[in-house]
Amino acid sequence: MKRIEDYLEGVKTAAIAGHVNPDGDCVGSCLGVKNYLADNYPDIQADVYMTGMKDIFRYIRYSDAVLEKAEEGKVYDLLILCDISSRDRINVAGPLVDTAKATLCLDHHKTNTGGYTWFYNFPEASSASEVIYGFLDPEKISCACAEALYTGIVHDTGVFQYSNTSGHTMEVAGALMEKGVDFTHIIDRTFFEKTFVQRKILGRVMENAVLHLDGRVISGVVTLADRKSCGAGAGDTEGIASELRSTKGVETAVFLYQMDSSHFKVSLRSQDIVDVSLICSEFGGGGHTRAAGCTIEGSSPEAIVEQLVSRIQKQLEA
Repeated sequence: MKRIEDYLEGVKTAAIAGHVNPDGDCVGSCLGVKNYLADNYPDIQADVYMTGMKDIFRYIRYSDAVLEKAEEGKVYDLLILCDISSRDRINVAGPLVDTAKATLCLDHHKTNTGGYTWFYNFPEASSASEVIYGFLDPEKISCACAEALYTGIVHDTGVFQYSNTSGHTMEVAGALMEKGVDFTHIIDRTFFEKTFVQRKILGRVMENAVLHLDGRVISGVVTLADRKSCGAGAGDTEGIASELRSTKGVETAVFLYQMDSSHFKVSLRSQDIVDVSLICSEFGGGGHTRAAGCTIEGSSPEAIVEQLVSRIQKQLEA
């Protein structure tokens, strides 16, 4: 098994980048790599590029050093992409792919087709953080690095409740806990704790949710009017798709977040049958078998839901 050390020979500068709208796994994997390099390779200038990181992740070391803009023409010896499902999902570091001397992509999305200098994709892994753990020397992982990676695993497994959780996932989580990670604090603060606005918008979605296909599919929508009424932003809707999916009898959940007058961010979640990544890929998105997303253009949320439900129905009938 190769390790990240195998790609650091001659590297003096490195950029680390994740995807747009960074979730816990994106933040955890990127900052996990940053901490590992800072702890073991202090001579390497390692910069992390990310925008929109939530304040709940500010406890992770070096989160205050994240850069939100890439310097034009900046050339790095190595660009490390974490949790990137496709090139168009790269955040502000997108231009660095063309200027970096080499690019290493570590991922776990089945829809990722690669196209980098070195590409390692393990769709069977729970998270990018789990993948990255396999590329690090366990003996060189500090508590701060472990804290970041544990955060990523917790978020992409829904605190170990999603089907992507394997025995190996639990072994990795256990090894990270042995580093002294305050796991109860991480889980409570970043996964279960919600603001009043988050609770309010969730209530609005559940109040207006609709069941389809004899209760096997549920849909929920946050409109511009809902956002204004509740004072909610995109970050306040995280986790709603999973909440919809946990409804008894539901196989697949459809969640729409209205971005503007003609665009909706779509999140799909399924239990056991529907491969939602196939559906999202039709609309230029992607993700995992049981969790995926995309953006769809349209003015009617009802029409968009109808399109998605029809595709879900085909899989259920098959």
